[in-house]
Amino acid sequence: MNQPTAQEAFKRLTALCARAEYCEHDLIEKMRRWGVTADDRAAVMARLVAGRYVDDSRYAAAFVHDKTAYSKWGRRKIEQALRMKHIADGIIDEALGSIDTDEQAALLRTLLEQKRRTLKADTPYLMNMKLMRFAASRGFTMDVIRQCINNIDEE
Repeated sequence: MNQPTAQEAFKRLTALCARAEYCEHDLIEKMRRWGVTADDRAAVMARLVAGRYVDDSRYAAAFVHDKTAYSKWGRRKIEQALRMKHIADGIIDEALGSIDTDEQAALLRTLLEQKRRTLKADTPYLMNMKLMRFAASRGFTMDVIRQCINNIDEE
């Protein structure tokens, strides 16, 4: 395939943006893979941002919602994923501000209760360590993990 012109890249990207949210970094990487020159990439991105096809803050808000609601990710994992997408720190902080700590704790509690049924451990200490590792791999913060594990232990 020939390398697309700036106009062709713009048309392809607007079609993509009409179907789903994308961040600037994802679209720049797509254009780089297509072989679009650096100057054309900058021009196309400027047009996409001006036309509000791409908005990193809108993307971050949707990303946070989807990852908490559907993927059951914790705050730390979401933050790391947004950093990998080169989203600005201010936008990340704003998007993460929409996460309710009580909802995160309730979500983690449910996940830990489900996971506990599938784990085998010789002692309660080993069980808690396995649950902590699981929760940390899901991106939950240690204070929320401790709170949930302590609540489960008390029951």
